Amino acid sequence: MRVAMFGYQTWGHRTLQALLDSEHDVVTVVTHPKSDHAYEKIWSDSVADLAEEHGVPVIIRNRPDDEELFRLLQEAAPDIIVANNWRTWIPPRIYDLPPHGTLNVHDSLLPKYAGFSPLIWALINGESEVGVTAHMMDEVLDAGDIVDQRAVKVEPADTSVDLFHKTVELIAPVTIGALDLIASGQTEFTRQDRSQATFFHKRAEEDIRINWDWPADALERLVRAQTSPYPNAFTFHRGKRLEVMSAVVSEGRYGGTPGRVFYREGEGVVIVAGADARTGLNHGLALTRVRTEDGRELPATEYFTSMGGYLTNRP
Repeated sequence: MRVAMFGYQTWGHRTLQALLDSEHDVVTVVTHPKSDHAYEKIWSDSVADLAEEHGVPVIIRNRPDDEELFRLLQEAAPDIIVANNWRTWIPPRIYDLPPHGTLNVHDSLLPKYAGFSPLIWALINGESEVGVTAHMMDEVLDAGDIVDQRAVKVEPADTSVDLFHKTVELIAPVTIGALDLIASGQTEFTRQDRSQATFFHKRAEEDIRINWDWPADALERLVRAQTSPYPNAFTFHRGKRLEVMSAVVSEGRYGGTPGRVFYREGEGVVIVAGADARTGLNHGLALTRVRTEDGRELPATEYFTSMGGYLTNRP
């Protein structure tokens, strides 16, 4: 099939590479301009550069809603559009333009985790598996019929970076598997159960702030989710920002006020956690490595020279 590709960053790059390696013909590529946004500098392999290396025409747009783009796509005459990590709304006249419509590739097991940062949200929420879904695009975001979907297991120590590497390897087989089904003439695919749908927003500063009322296991997942090169989860100690690079759930149970710097346990320093911590039935969060406001990264046992005091949500 003749394919037009919409995509950005490493997700789009992997999708384009899969298309170039396939029997399908990439006739044009639409991608976003480079951005200085912190999250968009992560996994920033260039779709434009890859397309140009292979002689594929490139169109740069923030939004795909102008007459020139529509004309160029008409002239390219794709049989289908494939999109992955396109960051703005695609209007119906674009996604319905090709005879086979538009196939969107999304890094979650739809209908769960539609929207943004699905791997980070899934890890924070303790999901047992994550994956990649190829679905037909319609008027509702990430809601169209599923053509192909594959999953990988979330291991106990996995970080968001681990999950990125696991799922990015699924892009090629999911994309090409879906295209081959469509090229074979199949038109009936799996409808999403919208009663199971969940939608998540873009992550921001407030989403990585540690709330010591959370239970320790949820905080440990937050730390693994917000691992470098993503912005690290943070708290405040004596009015200064303290980033948590790594942490584990404590072996012992510690009661008291959430946020209390309590006890050295193994390689870490236990912080009391959980809204019901006063019962003494909770595990704490044992910080093992931290980064100070001035950029020093060190073991928590070296940073906390004495026990006592509190870590807080605000300075």
